[in-house]
Amino acid sequence: MAKKKSPKGPSAYDESKIKSLSALEHIRLRPGMYIGRLGNGSHFEDGVYILVKEIIDNSIDEFIMNAGNRIIISVTDDLVSVRDYGRGIPLGKVIDCVSLINTGGKFNNEVFQFSVGLNGVGTKAVNALSSYFKVVSYRDGEFFEAEFSKGVLVNQKSGPSTERDGTLIEFIPDHSPEIFGDYQINSSFLEERMWNYAYLNTGLTLEFNHKNYSSKNGLYDLLDKQVGSEGLYQIVYHRNSRIEFAFTHTNNYGENYFSYVNGQHTSDGGTHLSAFKEGILKGINEIFKKSYTAVDVRDGLTGAVSIKLQDPIFESQTKNKLGNTEVRSWIIQEVREKIVDFLLKNPEEAQKVGDKIANNERLRKELASVKGAAKEAAKKVAINIPKLKDCKYHMNQNKEKGERSMIFLTEGDSASGSMTSVRDVYTQAIFSLRGKVLNTFDKKRTDIYKNEELYNLMIALGIENGVEGLRYGKVIIATDADTDGFHIRNLLMTYFLTFFEDLVLSGRLFILETPLFRVRNKKETVYCFSETEKNEAVNKLKGAEITRFKGLGEINPSEFRQFIGENMRLIPISISSSREMHMTLKFYMGDNTPTRREFIMENLI
Repeated sequence: MAKKKSPKGPSAYDESKIKSLSALEHIRLRPGMYIGRLGNGSHFEDGVYILVKEIIDNSIDEFIMNAGNRIIISVTDDLVSVRDYGRGIPLGKVIDCVSLINTGGKFNNEVFQFSVGLNGVGTKAVNALSSYFKVVSYRDGEFFEAEFSKGVLVNQKSGPSTERDGTLIEFIPDHSPEIFGDYQINSSFLEERMWNYAYLNTGLTLEFNHKNYSSKNGLYDLLDKQVGSEGLYQIVYHRNSRIEFAFTHTNNYGENYFSYVNGQHTSDGGTHLSAFKEGILKGINEIFKKSYTAVDVRDGLTGAVSIKLQDPIFESQTKNKLGNTEVRSWIIQEVREKIVDFLLKNPEEAQKVGDKIANNERLRKELASVKGAAKEAAKKVAINIPKLKDCKYHMNQNKEKGERSMIFLTEGDSASGSMTSVRDVYTQAIFSLRGKVLNTFDKKRTDIYKNEELYNLMIALGIENGVEGLRYGKVIIATDADTDGFHIRNLLMTYFLTFFEDLVLSGRLFILETPLFRVRNKKETVYCFSETEKNEAVNKLKGAEITRFKGLGEINPSEFRQFIGENMRLIPISISSSREMHMTLKFYMGDNTPTRREFIMENLI
């Protein structure tokens, strides 16, 4: 029998198809494996901010080892600069430490006991993904400097120095289309990171663009900023060498947590956060000699927990979730003990805690009766949610494909009609609103179940029992750019911020930007998102006609395709402080019409 020949041509799979990449080449080819996501800077977890974080993390590690208590960070246009006053990289290893994978001091527990960067990748990823990268180490009256481009060494020098010991790193994230493309660095995202660093490292001062960030009371300060006067009782706070935590209740719905390991924000929580929550439940049940459910104890709770761990196990390079199981028992025990101790010593605060939980229990039972009345409607909705044109992939079924999914909340059938024919049926769903939804400010959760549209929206999103059930990677408000559209936008944001704040905190809520104008002549068409862009287009295109889009339904479906495609413009909804957010909601959406009217009249012109 003749030997079967291997196929030739493009499909041939032989030795010639096997490639070996250098570590830096691999980072550039598969950046998502190292920094999680690329993005264009519009989201606080986009890659450009991860690069900044990776460099600052190294400086934080120096502070943790009692080497330097000040870090100076600046961002000018695209150039990021980070200068610390730690020990400085050993001069003979500067190039290796920023370019060779698995090279660094973080593997030595005597040198770095509670380091965030444990695998020697972070700085190398920054180097590989930057068009310009410079590192200077100052140590014992000498310096060593190395300059790179896209991970390739282009220059180096050394000599005597009068600078204080420490490290300076400068870099420009790569604008190449295959890396970050046309990104913009949003300083407000970095300011929030500076505060988190300050809260987690008392005694450290971070100077960011000439403004100082520092904290004396750690997580207590973080929680005070978040809840302030909304807290129903004194913040429960505890700190020792391996754990720090704080919590209190407010009258808001849901539960919000901030969790950290070795100064790293674990946005997806992990074993330390689940143990913290269990410790709170056990402590409160012990002091009140009750068997309250977790829902009753934790509804309205805002908490923060930070632990130090010598060998943390994270689920990815971006360290969003802790996996160490051995921490559970001691965290639960310590949290339980300190809560019992606090409540025994503060009987008035204990009474307030008990009142809040008893109220939660009463509201839950009231809600259960409303849910029972809505049971039949829920059965119908589960099969066919009115006004929902669903997509194929969902977060709760396939996390990887579901992460790419999104749902557009549109204003009426006209707008949704423009999207329906051009959407990607695999990843893009559309929920069409009937018009202005109920203003949910100061409403109870039971009101959602009594309002058909808001109930259907909650079920469509899968968030009835929390953000863990969310079916879509992005929730996008897509309303007209007129007064009615802005009003609906505010009503929807009030709905989410009042009842589903964790959806916003997880970075899942966005506003879709669509063009206000179309400027075109016989040769070219330009879509403009502002008056400035329109004026520039008019000056550029001779004899152009101008079309003002009053609503999304006026945009031809063939035109609309590009505005919900790869280059769609999304504005992320984020909040820096829960307290400030609720004060803002109260002013704009609450029962203070005369004050609001006076404000509008004063600021109208």
